[in-house]
Amino acid sequence: MLKEYRPPLAPLFVPGDRPERFAKAAYSGADAVILDLEDAVAPNARSLARESVANHGIDNVPVIIRVNASSSAHFQEDLSALRDVSFDALMLAKAETAADIRLVHALLGRQVPIIALIETAAAFEDLAWLLREPGVVQAAFGSLDLALDLGCQPSREALSYFRSALLLKSCLAGLPSPLEGVTTVFDEPNVVLQDAQAAAEMGFGGKLAIHPRQVAPIIEAFLPDAQSVNWACRVLEAIRDGGAVQVDGAMVDRPLIERARRILSRSSCVGDVQA
Repeated sequence: MLKEYRPPLAPLFVPGDRPERFAKAAYSGADAVILDLEDAVAPNARSLARESVANHGIDNVPVIIRVNASSSAHFQEDLSALRDVSFDALMLAKAETAADIRLVHALLGRQVPIIALIETAAAFEDLAWLLREPGVVQAAFGSLDLALDLGCQPSREALSYFRSALLLKSCLAGLPSPLEGVTTVFDEPNVVLQDAQAAAEMGFGGKLAIHPRQVAPIIEAFLPDAQSVNWACRVLEAIRDGGAVQVDGAMVDRPLIERARRILSRSSCVGDVQA
């Protein structure tokens, strides 16, 4: 039986070969930590990374471990090192097929929650089947690697089709909204905030962070602001008596009611308002 998975808003990557950074990442304000065995690890430090990740010692936030793609020479060694390790989810780099997901479970000897990192053109060929495979609990968008694979710029415009496709297929598969890819700039919070706001408006459920300074602006973008919470509370209060009602000059119907409920479910200021 899969352990319960709670989709994060701002999961923070930390290199697996830098165990001295694990605690700092865990107390950065991120609502999950991604211990990375893939891109962030120096080629000559993979054994150290696996050992460090296997003994991570993090217990105050959910732990996600990113492993190398199934096509990588490092894939089987990654999974072998994790057979007896406790973690909350595994992120599979360059996930492309449902068979990739089944192979992860076979090599681990158990079923675990898997975040499918979608970052190649091939992944979109049978994306619906990939995201419906048992064990997949969410998708994440690997914008930089996908742009490299496609030979395009990793701009919002160039990858808009692929973001939309990932959002649509995640919804049809009954999964939580996917995680947006990284912003490479970390010393300009406004840039991170703008990227995160654009992702939130599009329907993403969170955004991958690569530096502790990115965590706060990402969370700010994805959590409802005070105005939205106030509106949602007034909507649910207005429908208590039943019948057609208006809020702020707009008729309140089922889509608006559901939107209000979603806003309050993501807010820490839900209170006792219930419909």
